[in-house]
Amino acid sequence: MLIGYARISRGDHQDLAAQLRTLSEAGCEKVYDEEASGADAARPQLKELLARLEPGDVLIVWKLDRLSRSLSDLLLTLAKVEAAGAGFRSITEAIDTTTAAGRLMMHMIGAFAEFERAMIRERTMQGLETARRAGRHLGRKPKLKPSQKAEIVRMIEDGRGTPAHAAGLFNVSKATVKRVVAAHRLSGAPHE
Repeated sequence: MLIGYARISRGDHQDLAAQLRTLSEAGCEKVYDEEASGADAARPQLKELLARLEPGDVLIVWKLDRLSRSLSDLLLTLAKVEAAGAGFRSITEAIDTTTAAGRLMMHMIGAFAEFERAMIRERTMQGLETARRAGRHLGRKPKLKPSQKAEIVRMIEDGRGTPAHAAGLFNVSKATVKRVVAAHRLSGAPHE
């Protein structure tokens, strides 16, 4: 069965008519349509369509960007189509995974996406290592200064307050206070 999927972005003042007409001309027996962002994971019509795909079905879209805005999401969606034993066809880009050439094209796109992710990961790791060597603090800025941590330890160790009381004074969670005190106790340093 040829099954179409048409999507317009929410609030974009687009019209589904052209997509629906093209999908009908392509021979789609059933068409799922919705108004949702391509980046939005909650696309109920697409989810239902993918759940109902059967071996031999072909999912048809007018353009690839109607199915997804990101390459990684597109590849995940196409993996679900393939797992159902169905094919995929994009009319505008002339991609058809029911043919050997179409399957090759999708594998090439997937390989380029994997290569891009690996390159980004490699550059990120190099940047982090360079920052560590330069002595820069990585991650979120600490909530408490060393002097504040010392005051919390003194307060708790001297019995002048509870973790909940200290948390309220320093505007942090009780768990943060407990971590500060535990770290101090593990270090074995005497409190001032």
